Amino acid sequence: MENEKKYITTEELQKHNNREDLWISIQGKVYNVTDWANEHPGGDIPLMNLAGQDVTDAFLAYHPGTAWKYLDRFFTGYHLEDFHVTEVSRDYRRLANEFAKQGLFEKKQHVASCALTSVALMFGVVLYGVLCCESIWAHLGSAALLGFLWIQSAYVGHDSGHYQVMTSRRYNKIAQLLSGNCLTGISIAWWKWTHNAHHLAVNSLDYDPDLQHMPVFAVSTRFFNSITSVFYGRQLTFDPVARFFVSYQHWTFYPVMCVARVNLYLQTFLLLFSKRKIPDRALNIVGILVFWTWFPLIVSCLPNWPERVLFVLTSFAVTAIQHIQFCLNHFAANVYLGPPSGNDWFEKQTGGTLDIACSSWMDWFHGGLQFQLEHHCFLVCLGAN
Repeated sequence: MENEKKYITTEELQKHNNREDLWISIQGKVYNVTDWANEHPGGDIPLMNLAGQDVTDAFLAYHPGTAWKYLDRFFTGYHLEDFHVTEVSRDYRRLANEFAKQGLFEKKQHVASCALTSVALMFGVVLYGVLCCESIWAHLGSAALLGFLWIQSAYVGHDSGHYQVMTSRRYNKIAQLLSGNCLTGISIAWWKWTHNAHHLAVNSLDYDPDLQHMPVFAVSTRFFNSITSVFYGRQLTFDPVARFFVSYQHWTFYPVMCVARVNLYLQTFLLLFSKRKIPDRALNIVGILVFWTWFPLIVSCLPNWPERVLFVLTSFAVTAIQHIQFCLNHFAANVYLGPPSGNDWFEKQTGGTLDIACSSWMDWFHGGLQFQLEHHCFLVCLGAN
């Protein structure tokens, strides 16, 4: 009798859906992660958004195979009485298993190391162009290369923020802070906070922060009803200012993309100096200070203010390529209102994500993220594969 399984229904599981009582189910086994939510490497928001639900597909997509061994300590002893797997989920899990057998989920540390090396070489060329050349064209070329450096560095930060791409967690954190905070000026803590929420609730108008660009852009007419952002905890008001900007967004989109980094810098400062609990806050602030030391110094070495302004605008404008790429991945896909659901997680991911067609020899340029659908459904499958 002691080995007899205990069961609860899906309806009973759904009652454990708040921060003080947070249960989830994975492959029919029920886990209590209430006390551990704050320690979750992906933050507590993904757990809260799927609380009281079966999260098998999401767990499979977002975690390496080594994560399964840690589940037992959260097991409640209960199994789902009415647990079942849809045909779509069964096919998805079969495909994930096939990818694992092919070694597509295996780490390749040399990829990140090579990327960081190339970024370092580009940084050296930028310094040479600014400090050792007098031609304005050399300076503008250095600015363009700096923008491209930021794009490639962001891919390293992206990958290391999702999974361990270095030989140890310590080196992985160094890669995150170096490629994110120190080189691009964008906090890896801010990126993790918003990006993990985006992955789980992709293209949910009220849960996905990557779609919430009011008052400048509206990706859906539903924003005209002044919906509330669950992520930011405030209303996205469609007021006269928003109406004005949105009316001209078809003209302003590309110019805004050219200076979009300014908003990312602002969001970084707002988060790091907020009252929100931030992992490694001090390290993130130090990394940002490193960026705001070397970048102004480089700009100040240019001979006059017109060149300095052109240098900054050119470097920012080049990064617009990356911003536009990410917009293409999602803005034209299906959107919805409401929280993500574990039962149709795969359908929501595929419906809210688009790939970008390009030649295979250009994969490196896009960091593998032109395969956005594959990235969302098989997160631990490295882009370099």
